[in-house]
Amino acid sequence: MISYSNDVEAAKALQAKYKALKTEIAKVIVGQEEVIHQTIIAIFSRGHVLLVGVPGLAKTLLVNTIGKVLGLSYSRIQFTPDLMPSDIIGTEILDESRKFRFIKGPVFANIVLADEINRTPPKTQAALLEAMQEKHITVAGHTHQLLEPFFVLATQNPIEQEGTYPLPEAQLDRFMFNLWLDYPSFDEEIQVVKNTTITNNLQPDTVLNSEEIIYFQQLVRKVPVADNVMEYAVNLVSKTRPNTERSHDWANKYLSWGAGPRASQYLIVGAKCNALLKGKFSPDIEDIRSVAIPILRHRLVRNYTAEAEGISMENIIRKLL
Repeated sequence: MISYSNDVEAAKALQAKYKALKTEIAKVIVGQEEVIHQTIIAIFSRGHVLLVGVPGLAKTLLVNTIGKVLGLSYSRIQFTPDLMPSDIIGTEILDESRKFRFIKGPVFANIVLADEINRTPPKTQAALLEAMQEKHITVAGHTHQLLEPFFVLATQNPIEQEGTYPLPEAQLDRFMFNLWLDYPSFDEEIQVVKNTTITNNLQPDTVLNSEEIIYFQQLVRKVPVADNVMEYAVNLVSKTRPNTERSHDWANKYLSWGAGPRASQYLIVGAKCNALLKGKFSPDIEDIRSVAIPILRHRLVRNYTAEAEGISMENIIRKLL
């Protein structure tokens, strides 16, 4: 049973655990500090992450390592065009006693890596996205609860778009963050090559367990937020909606669709968690700004003018900030 004398003591414990998490992950993963930071924020905020990066940037290794240091069960689903919903959520079989028995699919894990989610048809994508939203699945009229905590990290390859099924905007909205992995720097790549071309049996230690993670997820929700910070977050999202009362000039010019209320919710929860991890007990406007790009990036739709003028989504969001 976890017990701290008060929430301030618990917040300090979370900061210490976060430093230990980063130390253990760094044993395996070179660089990618910002992606690791944002992924940890998503886990403690009960959110899911869409990770976009070219092959070979250690996306799978990153998720596997995070699963180990958090002491959570981990499963990987390789999405292919012939993958069926039952391959994800499980299926009922007729056993020896002539009774139907449910065989659980790979979605019954704490951390689920959905590798190349845009390679499978919408019907199969929807099966996973429903589980993400509802935290349970229904098969043959029976409801099965998923494990807690439950976290989905889906990956997409930004190249080789032939034969893919892009996620619709409504389904993209289920993800808290859309994180982009960049190539490592020259020095980081040298370190990666050194680490992976020798006999290296360095394994990360487990820092947390599922009970502690659930406790800290509840702690994040308790963090107080000042009215001006709340108004800044909601105003920022309102500015993204073209041709509305609070819309920004750039939104009217370059966006065909803005973000919904879920973006405002995630901005506040993400800012709360970011503040705690940085040693603060309440978020400020800087915390909102630090999580704004990965939260808004996949919720805004650029129009033809933006694409023709080469205005990136990041440029638009920075202008709104």
